Amino acid sequence: IARALSSALREFPYLNASVGDGELIVHQQTNLAIAVDINFEGLLTPVVHDVDSKRLRAIAREIVELANRARTKHLTADDIVGGTFTITNAGQYGTMMQFPIINQPQVAILSTDGVSRKPVVITDAHGNESIGIHSVGVLALAWDHRAFDGAYAAAFLNRLREILQTHDWEAELA
Repeated sequence: IARALSSALREFPYLNASVGDGELIVHQQTNLAIAVDINFEGLLTPVVHDVDSKRLRAIAREIVELANRARTKHLTADDIVGGTFTITNAGQYGTMMQFPIINQPQVAILSTDGVSRKPVVITDAHGNESIGIHSVGVLALAWDHRAFDGAYAAAFLNRLREILQTHDWEAELA
């Protein structure tokens, strides 16, 4: 999701932004803050810097490393500054939909909620429909309405969904 998110943010730059003194600061670089639970005593948001320049494996390794360092209290100050967008994953607890709080001064946060197997309509190449079982999850977005409106947010989530469903993820792993 983090890798797909970096692609979608390039197409929707107002989500990769911060609120400044009466202005919206759109960031050229995507620095993804990852919410990490610290034994139910709060969250830390270590940052994967310059996500756009990294492939899937590198992003995954860095997220795991930062999360482990956060949980063992070995983060440095540099590890938690400079985030331009935050992602949180409440889905590990099987949630249906969370409403996360924006990590200010950022303007948006994405919540990935529980993934479960569900019946869905499948359309084949000839337009025929059938029912299939697929993994389905919810992506919830909270955003600052001063930065952009709901149509922009919905278009972003749709593009993120498209990337997740259609990108050649096996090529990313090669």
